[in-house]
Amino acid sequence: MPAAITLSSLTFALPDGRVLFSDLNFSFNQERIGLIGRNGIGKSSLLALIAGAQRPTSGAIRVSGTLGTLHQSFAPEPGETLASLFGVGAALERLARIEAGAGTETDFDDADWTLEARLAEALARAGLADVSLSTSLATLSGGQRTRASLAALIFAEPDFLLLDEPTNNLDREGRAAVARLLSTWRGGAVVVSHDRELLENMDAIVELTSLGAARYGGGWSSYEAQKALELAAAEQDLAQAQRRVEEAGEKAQAASERKARRDGAGSRQAAKGGAPRILLGTLKGRAEESSGALNRLAEKQKAEAEEAAATARTKLEVLQPFIVRIPPSRLPAGKAVLTAAQLCAGYDPEAPLLRDLSFELRGPERVAIVGPNGSGKSTLLATLTGALPPLAGEAQIQVPSVMLDQEVSILEGAHTILENFQRLNPEADENACRAALARFRFRADAALQVVSTLSGGERLRAGLACVLGGGTPPQLLILDEPTNHLDIASLETVEAGLNAYDGALLIVSHDEAFLGRIGITRRISLR
Repeated sequence: MPAAITLSSLTFALPDGRVLFSDLNFSFNQERIGLIGRNGIGKSSLLALIAGAQRPTSGAIRVSGTLGTLHQSFAPEPGETLASLFGVGAALERLARIEAGAGTETDFDDADWTLEARLAEALARAGLADVSLSTSLATLSGGQRTRASLAALIFAEPDFLLLDEPTNNLDREGRAAVARLLSTWRGGAVVVSHDRELLENMDAIVELTSLGAARYGGGWSSYEAQKALELAAAEQDLAQAQRRVEEAGEKAQAASERKARRDGAGSRQAAKGGAPRILLGTLKGRAEESSGALNRLAEKQKAEAEEAAATARTKLEVLQPFIVRIPPSRLPAGKAVLTAAQLCAGYDPEAPLLRDLSFELRGPERVAIVGPNGSGKSTLLATLTGALPPLAGEAQIQVPSVMLDQEVSILEGAHTILENFQRLNPEADENACRAALARFRFRADAALQVVSTLSGGERLRAGLACVLGGGTPPQLLILDEPTNHLDIASLETVEAGLNAYDGALLIVSHDEAFLGRIGITRRISLR
């Protein structure tokens, strides 16, 4: 039987009773599938259900074949090495005994003579060629452990890989290594990810929503193209529905006018006295009955047309790209925004992370700070903003600025989004606050959510709304890894906000697709 994963009438509810998805019917075959959907829709839960780590509320999952699961993070066991992660400790010990001249006949019979070469190839593909198999996992960085885990999974050759955000918190090199490993994988894979570069190389995209799962053939670009076609069709459906509403209204108006003309003619004939009163009453009753039926039909058609228009409008709103409008920052072109001269930064004067760094931002430049994990990107931002004193040299921000760190700590967690907006924009009245927050999709009661209850994506969106939605946004916005843990919808909202912003931008990010979409014009590379 070919390897496959089949979901039949699958329903899963959280312990608090909230249903993540219901009556889900879908099949995953041996191909690379990118699983996307908004945060909280149940993507990670679906992987856990397939892996058998959780049980469905109802329905069934049938797995034909073997599974290999990569979790977002894991804590290594004491003494666990790279060899034990690959599950080859005993086989390597057997080869070592043979090499030392202490091998038994059984050792020679069971020896895998190609093992060391295959392990070296797997580690090299993961970008870990210089790491020994005896290395303790505890000494590896989180990104190295992720790459090693994925290499071990692929080495084991299961029928399906189940990967939950495999590129989260990885630097550019790590992301590229994961993409290379997956690009040559010929088994099945279900990959939960918001990394659009990784999704580009999928065989298909599956979008999980509260309504079910929809499949789109090809990678991310193909998915976007198909969604654009759906948007065009939705726009056409709405236009047609609106025309039907207008036509129904015109018919109802015409019926009303005809009735008025008939009623007028009947009244004039009755005034002349040309027919018996009982006949006139009968004719009047029939006319009113006929007119009432026509009016009811016209109203029914109009109501149906308006319902169809409302449905089409809702679908269009779901598919439409998010667009936000914010006030201008009034940053003059060419104005000096930030300067760093011979800057040395770090926490140890004897071993600074950054040495003799000089650069300048002018006008509405959009600059990305890039480099591998540990190269000092966040340290540089802390030094530029004054949170960390420089070890040598100087840095100066010369315009009004705001920094949004990874925790968006500019927001006070115990207060609502609206209260935070009012605190940061004291000149704005209630209506202005509400309007600004609505532009970032915090409408009505959504603006009254307490910040500490927000997801990472919601918190960043709230931070952008509070910083950019006021009367005059800052002329320099600094962001530290804003795309970590965001779903695709949140990413697009953040991109829309930053594209509407006309000030200078300094950003740390490993997400090249994101940097391209927000119009980065220059990169400062740290090593």
